[in-house]
Amino acid sequence: MIKRSFFGLAKPRFEYESAVGMPVKPEKISVPKKVTLFFKETCTCPSALIKCGDKVRTGQKLSLYEGSENYVISSVTGTVSALYPYTGDFGKSYTAISIDTADQEETDNTFGEAAKSVSLDTAKNFLACVPGISCACAFSDPAGTVKTVVVCGIDKDLLISTNPYIVSNCPEDVRSGVGILKKIFAADQAVVVSGKDLMKDISVIGSASGVEMRLVGSEYPAAFPQEIMRNLFEVSLPAGKSCKDMGFCFLSAEAAASVGRAFGSGQIPVTKILTLIKKDLTKVIVEARIGTPIGDIFKACEVITEDRDRIIIGGPLTGYAVYSEDYPVQPDTDAIMVQGSEAVSSVSDYPCINCGECVRICPAKVPVNMLVRLCENAQYEAAAAEYDLHSCIECGLCSVVCVARMPVFQYIRLAKYELARIAEKEAEKEKEEADV
Repeated sequence: MIKRSFFGLAKPRFEYESAVGMPVKPEKISVPKKVTLFFKETCTCPSALIKCGDKVRTGQKLSLYEGSENYVISSVTGTVSALYPYTGDFGKSYTAISIDTADQEETDNTFGEAAKSVSLDTAKNFLACVPGISCACAFSDPAGTVKTVVVCGIDKDLLISTNPYIVSNCPEDVRSGVGILKKIFAADQAVVVSGKDLMKDISVIGSASGVEMRLVGSEYPAAFPQEIMRNLFEVSLPAGKSCKDMGFCFLSAEAAASVGRAFGSGQIPVTKILTLIKKDLTKVIVEARIGTPIGDIFKACEVITEDRDRIIIGGPLTGYAVYSEDYPVQPDTDAIMVQGSEAVSSVSDYPCINCGECVRICPAKVPVNMLVRLCENAQYEAAAAEYDLHSCIECGLCSVVCVARMPVFQYIRLAKYELARIAEKEAEKEKEEADV
């Protein structure tokens, strides 16, 4: 929702929608005939552990190589039908694995034994791909490094109702998960944050021992980790530092519920809750197996895509476009948005007119008008050194208000990605030189 000043002088105000009135039951998608999962590494070795024709079970941990920390959890029982390279957003390389679903489902019980020990190692070894986890390194830090666990019951982007739905419908799972997360991280503090409209539901979660409740404002981007740290904990995140560097670990309510459900049942959850935002902006809460093609969701929810329509994974401000209905639901897919061709905003290569709208609306107070000039000309190191590139929280507001219709947000994301890639290559080069 957007609110503009009558006089046109104040910056526009974007607000999160109320969770009141959201669907009570999800649209359950049938188990697909084929699922696709992504390994966050490339398969270049002929001695990979997984080969076409291998049988897998639901909940089974799959790794490409012996000793690799990267893995996926099979969301169905079936047969591996393909392994192939996949190029994602910003040229990131993955290995995709396709599994043809069997008629009879069998559950892998390996995690059941491990779940008897509630520990950070168990979570790291089995739960890094559960629904709601958006980062593979969520459990990578040693116990004691995280001082504050923050569970977010509100989604970062607009129009999304996934985590409010989880808080309203699975409060006991969230409550259990928050307690487990605090224990395995050996954290001093566990906090659940949400909007005012979910006070009744989070009170159930807050009854857990040692769990605090905090409320965030309704103005976007109040649900971003950087804003939560600043507004609720009075901690500013220095440029170039991560939340974990400051002792904070942010996880979604769905991630907490998945952890609670996993340790409670001894089985790894493989079903994702997400928000489908249709062309007319009506919303449907969907429940689907991880790896389900989004085309199956469209068919079940009677969504028809046409030429020049846009499919966005995520919300309207920070989501990214995909170009095939075969793209699968991932553990961190909180929303799928379909925009009709007439609603797709135009993007221009017209130069910045220095109107200052992006500077006025930036919550991090970054000089965006100067920053984007360097980013669009690939002067990434200068952008970081001179104009606070790493202070950007990636909320996307700059692109929304840009009068020249420049893809400001995309330029900034690309700059951060390229700098990270350069740093990674330099680290690899230094390591090679040290080994010589």
